[in-house]
Amino acid sequence: VQLQASGGGLVQAGGSLRLSCAASGPTYSRYIMGWFRQAPGKGRDFVAAMSRTGSSSYYADSVKGRFTISRDNAKNTVYLRMNSLKPDDTAVYYCAANTGPLSTYGNLALYRYWGQGTQVTVSS
Repeated sequence: VQLQASGGGLVQAGGSLRLSCAASGPTYSRYIMGWFRQAPGKGRDFVAAMSRTGSSSYYADSVKGRFTISRDNAKNTVYLRMNSLKPDDTAVYYCAANTGPLSTYGNLALYRYWGQGTQVTVSS
């Protein structure tokens, strides 16, 4: 599967953005979909993930209550709605697809497919 992320940009603190990740291929609904981010000079961190059917979602503590992940399996697309953005949210955001069990949603190493990343910059 190929993933194409979009929707990043420059926003002021307190603002909102919605990221999208479009997937190609007929097997999209087989994957756990996740969002990760990487700030300059830091490692890639888990942000959010959603189960194959969309019935379960998971978030990093740092984004709980501010970010919402959703997916539309008919459109092969996963979204990340980001509200109340903070300068600490500045990073390149990546979408990824995981073929493993749901319990592995936070394990970066088990995400087989990755999008190219989209830059999110939050100014203070």
